[in-house]
Amino acid sequence: MPGARVASGEQVTLRTIESEDVSFLQRGNNPEIRLPMGSSPRTRDQIGESIEDPSDDRFLVCLDGKDAGPGSIDEDDVRRIGFVSVEDADWKRPKLAYWLVPEFHGEGYGTEAISLAVDYAFRSYDTPAVGVGAFAFNDASRGLLESLGFMEEGRRRKFMYVDGEHRDMVQYGLLREEWRG
Repeated sequence: MPGARVASGEQVTLRTIESEDVSFLQRGNNPEIRLPMGSSPRTRDQIGESIEDPSDDRFLVCLDGKDAGPGSIDEDDVRRIGFVSVEDADWKRPKLAYWLVPEFHGEGYGTEAISLAVDYAFRSYDTPAVGVGAFAFNDASRGLLESLGFMEEGRRRKFMYVDGEHRDMVQYGLLREEWRG
């Protein structure tokens, strides 16, 4: 069951991750949902350990029902649709990571979730910028980031081997003063 509400937008809510959410988070191992950028698929135990790691802020992206309150909620009052994290914020430039289950793509949920995560990062950490990476072939993710004002800062050529080819990864950044939030 998702935990407490951290941030809410018009459509989605970011909620803390609880141990009961590990099964949902395993969906992030599915290459149809997320292609990992340098990390291998993780077991339930590894995912469980990662949610306890205080160095990263990890959240569920949820659609809340009308009866979902800010604290603990009933399972029927919320629908998990994705994941977003703010990583390494306590010692360097925070890096965002995210994914949504495919049936929720193209509805604006990802844009709102990333907006909430950027707001969270700038509200919670004294950082001049946030960063995020996207594969060069992932037009939807790149378009999402660019629509929010992220600027391309570099390219890692042939960064990872994906689907039979070495693929480029594009690095994006957003300065605090550029953020509209």
